[in-house]
Amino acid sequence: MINTLHIKNIGIIDDITINLNEGFNVLTGETGAGKTLIIGSLQILAGGRFSKEMIRKGEKNSYVEMSVYLPNSEYEDDTVIVSREINISGKNTCKINGRLVTVNELKKFMGNVIDIHGQNENQSILDIGTHIELLDDYASEKIKDLKLKYQKLYEEYNKIKLEINKNYGDDKEKQRKLDLLNYQVTEIENANLKINEEEELENTRKIMMSSEKIAVNLSEAEEQLNENTIDSMSIVIKSLEKIEQYNEEYEKIASRLKECYYEIQEASRDISCLNSDMEFNEEEQAKVEERLDLINSLKRKYGNNIKEILDYKNKINQEIFEIKNLEGYITSLKNKFKELENEMKKIANQMNSIRNEYAKELSEKINKELEELEMKSARFSINIELSEENIFNKNGLDKVEFLISTNVGEEAKPLIKIASGGEMSRIMLAIKNVLADVDKIPVIIFDEIDTGISGIAANVTGEKIKKISKKHQVICVTHLASIAAKGDYNYYVCKEIENDKTKTRVKQLTEEEILKEIARISSGTVTDISINHAKELRNMSLKEIA
Repeated sequence: MINTLHIKNIGIIDDITINLNEGFNVLTGETGAGKTLIIGSLQILAGGRFSKEMIRKGEKNSYVEMSVYLPNSEYEDDTVIVSREINISGKNTCKINGRLVTVNELKKFMGNVIDIHGQNENQSILDIGTHIELLDDYASEKIKDLKLKYQKLYEEYNKIKLEINKNYGDDKEKQRKLDLLNYQVTEIENANLKINEEEELENTRKIMMSSEKIAVNLSEAEEQLNENTIDSMSIVIKSLEKIEQYNEEYEKIASRLKECYYEIQEASRDISCLNSDMEFNEEEQAKVEERLDLINSLKRKYGNNIKEILDYKNKINQEIFEIKNLEGYITSLKNKFKELENEMKKIANQMNSIRNEYAKELSEKINKELEELEMKSARFSINIELSEENIFNKNGLDKVEFLISTNVGEEAKPLIKIASGGEMSRIMLAIKNVLADVDKIPVIIFDEIDTGISGIAANVTGEKIKKISKKHQVICVTHLASIAAKGDYNYYVCKEIENDKTKTRVKQLTEEEILKEIARISSGTVTDISINHAKELRNMSLKEIA
């Protein structure tokens, strides 16, 4: 549900924030006060078209933002912030939870949040692609498991179809492909690559590049130890041994020095060995460089490292096998494909039977709703076409479309071809009312769908909108007292002049104010008689709710 709606610089709206509630939210007010602009702002936020003429005079941009509560959505927080800013230059900035999105991404997201119904809007239900989903939702318990099973098969079916259609070309093209793949395998195999080989070569290369510096320092260390340290320590030890009989401390020091002497001799021999090993020749260095060049050449062709190169070799070996055994491979795929087709066709026919059964039931319920809405001559029907050519889609073999005939003797037509806005509004209301339990869109907006109706039809329209509001948040702009009287929350939209500029204001009404507004709508003036009539309408609505 929408928690708050913030609109800035659209038409005569300068800056308003509307706090909305669960249930039935009713907007009434003066003609030209901005009710249509509020709905228009929601259309803009839903990714609808925008004209720069809608930007408030003297301003450079318009801004619409809403906070919407969406439990169990893809977002971490159940409350999602959606906004759209439009500059006078035509530049759009759309955001969902602060993340920039395109207008199409915004439209796709909002298509699952709000559904706007009015005299001229293209409602989601006019999209033929939604009809089969709505029918299946209505038949949920009967068709759900079958549909899940079918869609798993359909996914596998498409993978195999893609594999069968994979093009290896004619014989010449196939041979050219094999020659290329064999060349690549041979090139990688001849390299005789080993995991971690590159790191070892790089380390050897570093040592070779610094061999002169290392050799000089090792030689200097060896020379200093042999000429100075070892000889000096030998003299010191011999001197202490000559006097150790006079003091046991001399003997202890001599013993400690002997240990150090042997350690230093050992270190000297190790340095000498290391120095000997540093005798790299140019031929060895060239071999290392050549090996690294080969590895780098293969990396440029086949992968970022040796593991990826070897993985690539395995992959093309499999491709070589498939090409060489293509005929048998394709035959096995075709057999599997045929098995899937047969199983899918069986399930698709079962789903078709269920859809036809529930289409009849759904049509009867919607026609009953239309009759109650004073459209006694209208006949709603659902056309289901089963593909005879076995052209499978994600929902089976069926194409489903909602049709309507508004007058006796007229041919049933697609919903989108209905000319009358008033008729369309009531048809949409009838469909929405029957499908309220299965419709997943949380917010439904009715913009003056009461145009052209009165009396019993108006009261029934209000009752049906009220019923829908039990399952969805409803926002309704109305001019009828019988509908306004059924609101859970009523808002008054008015305009005022401030500093020679007209501004829209929106106020949530108290119960006393609601009665006065119903009275105003009902008779044009607020009198004792109109107030009593308003109370009667309000009390009747409360009894209906109870």
